[in-house]
Amino acid sequence: MMETFDQNLRVRAALFKALAHPARLAVLQYLAGIKTCITGDIAEELPLSRTTVNQHLKELRDVGLIKGTVEGARRKYCLNPDQIRRLRREFDALMEVIDTGVSHC
Repeated sequence: MMETFDQNLRVRAALFKALAHPARLAVLQYLAGIKTCITGDIAEELPLSRTTVNQHLKELRDVGLIKGTVEGARRKYCLNPDQIRRLRREFDALMEVIDTGVSHC
């Protein structure tokens, strides 16, 4: 089914899907708020289990919104500024298409 949509729409859908859970939004907000990379356990900062946080981190990493690098036995997590900018561009481009300013109902 997805093959019927162009690459641009598939990219947007993947990015927006990654935002479709409050836990993932909380992770992004947390990383943005600390303005640095965090080494260690993000689960200590959020009201979620370690397993749940790890699942959401994977979703965010899969679309490139965050970076995770291994440092010894721990991971270091950061926002990926290039992909965050791309997310903004994709959202703005979508809004240009769908924001008519006038209701047609």
